[in-house]
Amino acid sequence: MSGDPSIGFYPPLSLDGSRILLSNDDGVNAPGIKVLHKIAKSLSKDVWVCAPEVEQSGAGHSLTLRRPLRIHKHGLKRYAVDGTPTDSVLLGIRELLKDKKQPTLLLSGVNRGANLAEDVHYSGTVAAAMEGTLLGVPSVALSQMVRRGVDPNWAVAETFAPDIIRKLLTIQWSQGVLMNINFPDCDPAEVKGVRFARQGSRKIGEQLGKRVDMRGEPYYWIGPISEDLHYPEGTDVGLIADGYVTITPLQVDLTDGPTAKSLAKVFG
Repeated sequence: MSGDPSIGFYPPLSLDGSRILLSNDDGVNAPGIKVLHKIAKSLSKDVWVCAPEVEQSGAGHSLTLRRPLRIHKHGLKRYAVDGTPTDSVLLGIRELLKDKKQPTLLLSGVNRGANLAEDVHYSGTVAAAMEGTLLGVPSVALSQMVRRGVDPNWAVAETFAPDIIRKLLTIQWSQGVLMNINFPDCDPAEVKGVRFARQGSRKIGEQLGKRVDMRGEPYYWIGPISEDLHYPEGTDVGLIADGYVTITPLQVDLTDGPTAKSLAKVFG
């Protein structure tokens, strides 16, 4: 399944004899990756974990270039990297599994908190799936929406993820695309369904908390995203607010088609 991720499509994939690699941005010991391991084991007998040693939320698609990286074994087929989610996926595929069968599928998550709209540009969960895509492995990011001050309802992801992943593997899938799945914050019985969703938009960075330390110097906290009441229909933020599981295909090629055509008319 290797090759140029910007060209062609993955054929429908079979999970028979498959190997699944797991990663995340919440850390190798996070509850979400334990949930993801249960999901993966329902799909394949051969499941590996290579995730960051500690939480790396908001790390985005960053590589560690100014210091060496180390891999630590945490159990059978379970490893941690003292770096970013991108580092973890890169080392998992190119080092841990280099002499073994390459992954059939990469799953990233289950993140504690949704990755919707502009979140995807900051998310280490999405970045791990993006790195898998760049390395030629079909990749899926999974995130569980959470209300502030309330524990995640992991049962939603556990209930719906296995069937969704199986169905995703039956379709023709661009090699330059990763799948971003978000689960609503409700009981499984209250989920209205599963829907394709366009990437939405919402306000980021409006809540900045300014404080003063004991030496009189200011410092800042970047606060949570504003909770708007109305979102455009058909978007990830709109559909998940209505109780749907959302699936958004994200492409690694960021070239804008219409603008590219305009540029070609002027610059050739």
